Amino acid sequence: MVNRMAGASALLVFAVCLVVGGLGADNTFSTTVERALAAMAATLVIGLVLGAMGRKMLEENVKTQAEKIKKNWTNPAQSDR
Repeated sequence: MVNRMAGASALLVFAVCLVVGGLGADNTFSTTVERALAAMAATLVIGLVLGAMGRKMLEENVKTQAEKIKKNWTNPAQSDR
């Protein structure tokens, strides 16, 4: 899931940079493609890092909640409220 979202956002940024850099700024073809590829690579790396951080955070929260449920299941007299 993380790889798909990072790839999709990188391709979107690439397309936007091609349109804006090519049509909007009247840059040459090579300049437009170089900048679009650089933006795509940067967006891919940022997306992968943020996705990995989000996945780790979610896994830690699920683990914590599972431990709380297991603890309350084994000893129903104690309450976490």
